[in-house]
Amino acid sequence: MVPLRRGRIINFASLLTFQGGITVPAYAAAKGGIGQLTKALANEWSKEGICVNAIAPGYIETDMNEKLLKDEVRLRQISERIPAGRWGRPEDFAGPVVFLASKASQYVCGEVLVVDGGWMGR
Repeated sequence: MVPLRRGRIINFASLLTFQGGITVPAYAAAKGGIGQLTKALANEWSKEGICVNAIAPGYIETDMNEKLLKDEVRLRQISERIPAGRWGRPEDFAGPVVFLASKASQYVCGEVLVVDGGWMGR
């Protein structure tokens, strides 16, 4: 990417980039690190034409969240807090990824784009 003076790097962070979470301190620490790595690399590589950003998903219906989705109490607690009224789905990331990978975001560098149905807005 550096020799070409162009490129896009899109990391995947999490809401736990910003919040401590419950029972997942190692995951929260790792995702916090992804957020800071994204910013640090953007600081270094933006001048080379490489935009480094991240996407921070909220609660998404995937195998990773199977345990939460089967826990009626936690499912209700989490679902009630999502303003969009539903958990996210993998296809909800197509637009944000295309945006960050395209020329439309050529001046967007070092951002952690939250895709969470409004969770962080509360």
